[in-house]
Amino acid sequence: MNKIAILEGLLFVVGDEGITLASICDILDILPKEAEKLLQELQNEYNKENHGIRISLLGGNFKMTTKKEHKEYYQKLLTKEENNQLSIAALETLAIIAYNQPITRVEVDEARGISSSNIIRKLVAKDLIKVSGKSSLPGKPNLYRTTNLFLDYFGLTSLDDLPTLEEIKDLEEEKDLFESSYREN
Repeated sequence: MNKIAILEGLLFVVGDEGITLASICDILDILPKEAEKLLQELQNEYNKENHGIRISLLGGNFKMTTKKEHKEYYQKLLTKEENNQLSIAALETLAIIAYNQPITRVEVDEARGISSSNIIRKLVAKDLIKVSGKSSLPGKPNLYRTTNLFLDYFGLTSLDDLPTLEEIKDLEEEKDLFESSYREN
C-alpha cells in the first residue's frame, strides 16, 4: 500500500476544505511523525519545477494549492470569454448557495448529491461566491455566500429579488404545459 499516493488522493478529495494532520493520522492509521514525513515527501515532489500544484498548510489544514508563480496563466483561464458562461452544475450550485446561505460545501454536496468542490472553487475564483466565515460543525468548514458580483451578474438589487420557490414551481408548471405533446382536436 502506497501511503503517499493515498495521501495525495485524500488531499485531492477534500479540495479547498483541506485536511488536518489528526485526520490524516486517523484515516491512514499512522502516528503524527509518519504523517509529517509523508507530507514532507509529497511537498518535496510538488515543489519540483515540473508540477503546477503544491501542498500548503492554511488555517490548520493541509490543502493542494496552485503555485503563485503561475498565477497569470490561471487568471487568463478564468477570464477567457468562453469560461464566463456558467454550466448547469455551476448555476445549480449558485442557486443552492443563494437560497441557503451561509452554507458549507458538504451541505451543497448533500443538496446536489455530488461533489461540488471544483465548482465552488471556480465560483470563488469568478468572485460569484465567497467564504463568509467558519461553521461551528466539526472541522470548522468554510461557510459560503454570494457576493455583490453575483447580484450584478444576475441583475439583482438584493437577494430579496430572487424568485421565491413557489414562483419557480409555477414557472416550471407553465413550461411543462407549454412543451406538452398533448393537443386538443
